[in-house]
Amino acid sequence: MKQWVSRQVSRAYERLLRREGQGGPSHVAIIQDGNRRYARERGDDAADGHRAGAETTERVLEWCQDLGVKELTLYAFSTENFKRPPEEREHLYDLLCEKLTGIADNERIHENGVAIRAIGETDRLPERVRDAIDYAEGKTAEYESFRLNVALAYGGRNELLRAARDVLSDVDAGDLDPESIDTDLVDDRLYGREVRDVDLIIRTGGDERTSNFLPWHANGNEAAAYFCAPYWPEFSKIDFLRGIRTYQSRERSWQRTRSERGAAIVRAVAETELEEARTVAGRLREKLPGATAEIDAELDARSTESAE
Repeated sequence: MKQWVSRQVSRAYERLLRREGQGGPSHVAIIQDGNRRYARERGDDAADGHRAGAETTERVLEWCQDLGVKELTLYAFSTENFKRPPEEREHLYDLLCEKLTGIADNERIHENGVAIRAIGETDRLPERVRDAIDYAEGKTAEYESFRLNVALAYGGRNELLRAARDVLSDVDAGDLDPESIDTDLVDDRLYGREVRDVDLIIRTGGDERTSNFLPWHANGNEAAAYFCAPYWPEFSKIDFLRGIRTYQSRERSWQRTRSERGAAIVRAVAETELEEARTVAGRLREKLPGATAEIDAELDARSTESAE
């Protein structure tokens, strides 16, 4: 009975969060933290935690599509992960190969038009992982309905550094005019493909930091951030909807702030113009005594407009 009540409460809360989350983000980026701690607390190996986390990843992809998110970026393997013990890295490589291939062969991926793309220094990964990346990207290259970016061998600073070096090299060679450098050009040098600005970053596992993840597209866009305690394998749909609500609340707050600032500017301009009109009207009354009635009528009209 208690479990039944808990499920009903959970469903009701999910419906509430869905309603509050209308008009959600287009691009969600997730730092999937806590796989190893999840396994350790259960007496399992790190490999078990990573495998449990991979199952969560598949569910989140479905949630994004259900809620109208257009792009999802997952921090699957950072440049810091190269420092992990060799046996753990090898398991991660095997898991990446398995999941990339499995996702690319999944019927729902093709039914929903999901394009799978890797971002990061993928040339540093073992050949078998690169082959799996090529397979997944090749099988979904023609799709445009949804983008799934998998950040592999990824580090935000390294990404910016490589882009800067690439741009400087072209400028030095005379192939690029410095005046033509803009945000679109930097976007192309970062990933070699279009990536939407990030609207929402989610991090699981309790840490409140973005860990060098997508600095150009997230920090540059002042993305909303949602930090939650559950480890990645425990991350639920309600947790995800709470993240969506955080984004929505931030957007509403920004809309209010922008509206208030806009109204203040309009009032200031109107007040200035009205004061100038009064000054001009006074001068005209002196020079055109016969036009006093018309001048006063026009001034009254401007005063009414300003009051409204």
